[in-house]
Amino acid sequence: MEVTSVSRKAQRLSDTAAAVTVLSREDIRRSGARSIPEALRSVPGVEVAQIGAGRWAVSIRGFNSRFANKLLVQVDGRSVYTPAFSGVLWETIAPIMEDIERIEVVRGPGAALWGANAVNGVINIVTRKTSATRGALMSMSVDDRGRPEVAARYGFSLADNVDARVYARSVNRSPAETVAGNALGDAQSGWHAGFRVDRSGAGSSGWSVQGDVYDQESPERQYGATG
Repeated sequence: MEVTSVSRKAQRLSDTAAAVTVLSREDIRRSGARSIPEALRSVPGVEVAQIGAGRWAVSIRGFNSRFANKLLVQVDGRSVYTPAFSGVLWETIAPIMEDIERIEVVRGPGAALWGANAVNGVINIVTRKTSATRGALMSMSVDDRGRPEVAARYGFSLADNVDARVYARSVNRSPAETVAGNALGDAQSGWHAGFRVDRSGAGSSGWSVQGDVYDQESPERQYGATG
């Protein structure tokens, strides 16, 4: 298996001089994860805490919080870390799980290659090439309270060596509950859509263009002790 997150180039996993874990597409499928943070729960050294309906705190080697600022997260090498508030909104990273090729997790400092916020590690989510996702796909999942989420994707060829895909998915997350079973009123709803166009060339040449748009309600609720 090849990884690219350690030294900015493709190399065999066994040749990397770093603590690296790779979740393959088959690992993700077998886990039954409905989101990327759920899939990351199986990676050693990664702390994943669910702090609400679809809201997550993810970090490596401690320092975890809603907006952990010591972890770099990328999608196909494109950073989704937000400098405006120093963190990652995990609920906005919502590709179709079947389109993820692998998730590379590097535990340890990577700032020399990736920037100042890659202090404790790097997570790179690599999606499948469009040439491997031609045709139609539909999927549906239901949580333990009966709330469904539906996703659809269609891949097609635009020209010689140029392929594309479009996708759309719904967001429908049940609200979190207290120990007494009372809903906290933070249910998530909305939709995500996007596209990707790839042109393959000889050797390592080629290009890729991606775009995403979403409309999602994610209420934040804070509760403190009284007495």
